[in-house]
Amino acid sequence: MKQAARIQTAIDILEKINHSKIPMDNTIRDFMVHRRYIGSKDRAAIVERVYGIVRHQARLSWLLEQSGVELSPRNFVIADLSWHGQDMTNLFTGEKHAPEPLTDDEKNWAKKLIEHSKMPVAVQVECPDWAEDKLRGLYGDEFERQLRAMQDAAPLDLRVNTLKGSREEAQNLLAAQEVTTEKTPYSPWGLRVQGKAFMSATKAFSKGLVEIQDEGSQLIALACGAQPGPSPRRSGFDRAGGMRVLDYCAGAGGKTLGIAALMENKGNIVAMDIDTRRLMKGKSRYRKAGVHNVEMRALEEEKNRKWLRRQKETMDVVLVDAPCSSSGTWRRNPDLRWRQYGPALEDIIEMQTDILERVADKVKPGGRLVYATCSLFREENENQIDLFLKNHPDYKILPLQEIWPEKSAPPCEGPYLRLSPADHGTDGFFTAILQKQ
Repeated sequence: MKQAARIQTAIDILEKINHSKIPMDNTIRDFMVHRRYIGSKDRAAIVERVYGIVRHQARLSWLLEQSGVELSPRNFVIADLSWHGQDMTNLFTGEKHAPEPLTDDEKNWAKKLIEHSKMPVAVQVECPDWAEDKLRGLYGDEFERQLRAMQDAAPLDLRVNTLKGSREEAQNLLAAQEVTTEKTPYSPWGLRVQGKAFMSATKAFSKGLVEIQDEGSQLIALACGAQPGPSPRRSGFDRAGGMRVLDYCAGAGGKTLGIAALMENKGNIVAMDIDTRRLMKGKSRYRKAGVHNVEMRALEEEKNRKWLRRQKETMDVVLVDAPCSSSGTWRRNPDLRWRQYGPALEDIIEMQTDILERVADKVKPGGRLVYATCSLFREENENQIDLFLKNHPDYKILPLQEIWPEKSAPPCEGPYLRLSPADHGTDGFFTAILQKQ
């Protein structure tokens, strides 16, 4: 595929994204499914360009607006090429599969585009208008540094499945297939891939020795404090002689897998989710990982909702990986800065509060309630915990310094696990560990 054809395909995909009601990654996937003639290298180059444009939408929009130019997919691509100083002479030719030739007007504004030098800081760091006040309030003088770190593409992190091998064994197996990794600084199971790699083609992935998972997400599982033996806080034992854990918003099981490895397949993990189809995606993942202490209960079924109501003070750990704005994942999902696919933030906050209320009585005295989001906003994080503690004085915060399970110091100071790309190289995560007294 010629470079000009790649450019036109990027324009076509941006058009689809503009009119789509689903996230960008799904739109791109659907587009590519019907165009199998596009080779893997061409796909990678096209997707990289599309993501780059969406990742810098604020900057490109500002430049186009300063030039009095329409915010169209074609103009976004021209602006992106111009911004990077790329010669467009042989790209916009009008030949088969190539974009139409540049008009004189397009040539003129593209040439003058980089002359604008008064771009506001919020535009430079790609902060959407709706989030600027929230993030300036959160980061203060660190606003620019924190937001700049969210412009880069996220690294590819792996979690080693310790049920099947060690981190060193995983590294060696990956290296044998020319996949270079380094150990992540905080997660004891994490590996960070250097360069590009197709994990589905590796033995380590196909055998279930590694799973793709951001290091920050791995740390949430670690904060649960799950153990292979019975909890010292319990008076009884479950059927497997270990702890009982409820992963209330389990989804496809990413964190469930990490908890299962911590528990060494002992005890009992109940994975629940309101989306049955998403929950059932975990089934094949558990099988591949060699996990057999997980039972799945879909909240769409009345029998499982009844079961949950009977579980008062039966769980050693309850993990609430709450639905959220996903603002901490902007590196991976840059379209979430500009478009809202699900409920409004106010509705999400209400859902989070309701979920916490639903699980508060499931934790045993002495047990843990772990609340986590991939959001940056205080409204979804600290404010939720403040409200919960006000309504539930039988809970207290467990500061990281007191409970961190590894010999090294916890990744951050303060009572909560609050991660960011700038400070930790992870996605943006928030985790609060609460103990029922």
